[in-house]
Amino acid sequence: MSDERLKIVIVDDEPLARRTLRRLARRDADVEIVAECRNGWEAVEAVREQKPHIVFLDVQMPELDGFDVVELFGDEPPVILFVTAYDQYALRAFEVNAVDYLLKPFSDDRFAKALARAKEVARRESADARVRVARLTAAHRAAVRRFMVRTGGRVVFLKAGEIDWIEAADYYARLHTGGHSYLVRESMNELETSLDPAQFVRVHRSAIVNLDRVKEMRPLFRGEQMLVLKDGTEIRMSRNRREELESRFRG
Repeated sequence: MSDERLKIVIVDDEPLARRTLRRLARRDADVEIVAECRNGWEAVEAVREQKPHIVFLDVQMPELDGFDVVELFGDEPPVILFVTAYDQYALRAFEVNAVDYLLKPFSDDRFAKALARAKEVARRESADARVRVARLTAAHRAAVRRFMVRTGGRVVFLKAGEIDWIEAADYYARLHTGGHSYLVRESMNELETSLDPAQFVRVHRSAIVNLDRVKEMRPLFRGEQMLVLKDGTEIRMSRNRREELESRFRG
């Protein structure tokens, strides 16, 4: 993707702020502004239509604030870079995986550094996505059947079918099985593409479940669902994953 321009969406309810971001972003030949939005609803629609790599997102906006907008992006959001005049939201911004927090007023140099970081993350995530698609479409893709896990000085051997569900743990993943959990040095993307798709499905960016362990599905809010496993574990499922889950059971 090194030769491809990165698509950017600018979201701010103040015309002057949008103009400033537009002026600074246009200095970078690696990016292309594909939409400018005045509110959160426009931002959600623009992201769905344009599928941008990076979003410059204001925090305080009428009706939907920046954090509401991020929730509506789903479990595969673009790279988020918050832009705001208020410093009290910084911690929350990084909790939703924003790559940076531009505090107004900011210098041209500060903007350039933030954009450089966002570009780096966007290119890496795009590369990961291409690898995932390639693996999923490979004609002779071999599913992982067993795991060898080191824990407490021991080596535990697990069959894939024994895993109840898998949880994201930073750059690792945690395998849950029969009341025990084991940390493995693999990303959720790697596990999603290496496990048998007939048995495992990703229901959230931080959760993969074994279909044989799913007991029921309960509605939450904004179209999301709560999966309940046979051992009582509750796992939130993103709304855009429901159709895929149901198709697996129909299949």
